[in-house]
Amino acid sequence: MLHTAVALADRAGIGALSMRGLAQELDVVPMALYKHVANKEQLLDGMVDVIVGEIDPPADGADWRSAVRGRVLSARRALLRHPWASQVVESRTAPTPGTLDYLESVIGMFRAGGLSADLTHHAMHALGSRVWGFTQELFHGRGGDPQAQAAALREAADRYPRIVEIATAGAHDDGSVVGRGCDDQFEFEFALDLLLDGFERLHHRGWTSAGHR
Repeated sequence: MLHTAVALADRAGIGALSMRGLAQELDVVPMALYKHVANKEQLLDGMVDVIVGEIDPPADGADWRSAVRGRVLSARRALLRHPWASQVVESRTAPTPGTLDYLESVIGMFRAGGLSADLTHHAMHALGSRVWGFTQELFHGRGGDPQAQAAALREAADRYPRIVEIATAGAHDDGSVVGRGCDDQFEFEFALDLLLDGFERLHHRGWTSAGHR
């Protein structure tokens, strides 16, 4: 049932998912679904755990930095296969069992690498949603008429010259997941590597939060 729900959301979008529609997809009466889930929210929880189950397990023998990087990038690939998934992950009011298992695994990689509980705590905060493989994009550029976009940039340049300068400074990719905009895979890995490099430096310095409060 959960895998069918995921396939339906992939095909029609998460907004089109309903208990009735899923029942039709499974060729059962809607009440039959309630033997498995109490409501749609519980269905969504189960779908999140299906997606989490697609994330590759930690690589054997990898150092903590490579292990965390590989796990996060695998999470990104899983969520990109299901464009609705990040929205549903963010919408959960309580973590699902799969979510907790995944976060436990990532935290365990930091700790196995020797990072203190204190530094790991702050590292997880710094990673934020990036630990799931997505971030809020600063400059969206999601499709639309290129001529209209160019005109809007020219108009904005008078009032917001620095924003326009930065928004148009990077390399752009017509095939990007976010449409005509920044190369989001590059930007994601760039920020992830900066964070991991910083965590590594702090670990080697014996950093603690006590000295920075």
